[in-house]
Amino acid sequence: MIKIIQETTEYLQNKGFDNPEIGIILGTGLGQLLNSIDIIKEVSYNHIPNFPTATVEFHTGKLIYGTLEGKKVVVMQGRFHLYEGYSLTDVTFPVRIMHALGVKKLLVSNAAGAVNLNFKKGELMLIDDHINLQGGSPLAFKGVEKLGERFTDMSAPYDATMNASLEKIATTNGINLHKGVYASVVGPQLETRAEYRYLKIIGADAVGMSTVPEIIVANHLKLPVSAVSVLTDECDPDNLAPVNIPEIIAMAGKAEPNMITLFTELIKNI
Repeated sequence: MIKIIQETTEYLQNKGFDNPEIGIILGTGLGQLLNSIDIIKEVSYNHIPNFPTATVEFHTGKLIYGTLEGKKVVVMQGRFHLYEGYSLTDVTFPVRIMHALGVKKLLVSNAAGAVNLNFKKGELMLIDDHINLQGGSPLAFKGVEKLGERFTDMSAPYDATMNASLEKIATTNGINLHKGVYASVVGPQLETRAEYRYLKIIGADAVGMSTVPEIIVANHLKLPVSAVSVLTDECDPDNLAPVNIPEIIAMAGKAEPNMITLFTELIKNI
């Protein structure tokens, strides 16, 4: 793994990815942030040695290097998921690469369903904690201790300082930013009515199919991380309508400007 990380990192450095300070992972339907970035270099995932390739049609699949609010950033436009057939090691490999390139902070976004019915679609949720329902760990492989402590502490997986800053930015800009617990499932099927009831019982406020593996690896690397969910649908088991993926993508796009404000203002002040 160390050799593979080194090979990929050197490839990107040779392509001009020079000491980025902040890493950003853009979730489903969340690509408008790129309009705010002065792009210096972009590389398709399928050109990067050892990188998986995004197979979801609305995930573009590029690693982008540029500046945002005067800071050097590296951005994943499209992420990887277990439901695409990848392993948890594959899914989290880009986080290890961003860290190896020099990233000191990580910001993550995703599209999620609102399990907490006080939260409405089109709103945002700052992830305060999470529940891993993906049935595995990205740290469960031989030799993981060479990359960081095997028994990684997860008592506070999301950076308190960055989270407090995001809440302050939301208040200043009149953005309704909820705070809650994100449950990560495998997918790709959506949840049943019984599963939504179960998620509510165990304390989830939102549910999605990503993010948690990346957060675990960020903590393994002692990389401060914050994550925001764009709530794209309301998961009411008593009034559950068939899933409408185009509507979910459209809702992500509608809510994204507020997420961009949060991220850009945070980066400005880091």
